[in-house]
Amino acid sequence: MPAAPRNLPRWLKRNVPKGGSLAGTERLIETLRLHTVCEHAKCPNRMECYANKTATFLLLGDVCTRRCGFCSVAKGKTRPVDADEPRRVAEAAQRLGLRHVVLTCVTRDDLPDGGAEHFCRTVAAVREATGATVEVLPSDFAGNAAALDRLIAAAPEVFNHNTETVPRLYPSVRGRKADYRWTLEMFRRVKRLSPATRTKTGLMLGLGETEEELLDTLADLLDAGCELLTLGQYLQPAAGCLPVVRYVPPDEFHAWGETARRLGFRHVASGPFVRSSYHAWKMVGRASDEETG
Repeated sequence: MPAAPRNLPRWLKRNVPKGGSLAGTERLIETLRLHTVCEHAKCPNRMECYANKTATFLLLGDVCTRRCGFCSVAKGKTRPVDADEPRRVAEAAQRLGLRHVVLTCVTRDDLPDGGAEHFCRTVAAVREATGATVEVLPSDFAGNAAALDRLIAAAPEVFNHNTETVPRLYPSVRGRKADYRWTLEMFRRVKRLSPATRTKTGLMLGLGETEEELLDTLADLLDAGCELLTLGQYLQPAAGCLPVVRYVPPDEFHAWGETARRLGFRHVASGPFVRSSYHAWKMVGRASDEETG
């Protein structure tokens, strides 16, 4: 597919935040020897989030065993799991004053459980230190149902797994090890084993998907029990990653957001700069207000 023009459209140009707590957040993460997906995935919202004293923690190291076409996280030889990482993540969350903590990870196909137990220890440590709600954004655990069940048993308030794109594009975007059917089954399993856990997913637009494919994917996700949805523009994070096929205008993102709500998603965030964990606490807050109102 042809790449989109190299020059970014005007709606993807923004001012870089300055001041606030940006430097303090960066120092804290560095001091505690932690990783964030904000940094390693070259998220365009990183400086804004850091300035607002928030970050999405990247567990299990900074090297991934998968080679997804959209991702700039380092690939190659992994290192042993850091048993002290859960404590340090909890300390960072406490010092940042987070009331909603998002935990994600690199894919670790080299671990028997894909890192599920480490995830659970981190959830427990964060809760003990902060009392915050927790959102987990794990890998697909290479289809390991027992590993998934272990994480579900930790009862995170939100279970988030990124579908990323439509099934036709899975091999190039998510790699040949990813299975669209298992992605859907993960949401079914969460709702079956822990009905109170909210289910969430994210899709990137601009990779070559068609309107019909996107509508079919949204229908599949709803049928699988997914409740919360984010839609954002794919931006090529590094030269070796997939090119952008199309820059989707803000009005189209707005229209897709309205469509997703009409279809039945409980809450939707849709816009060029929306990312899976961007302002994640807002979705949790709105859902809690509805339940208590």
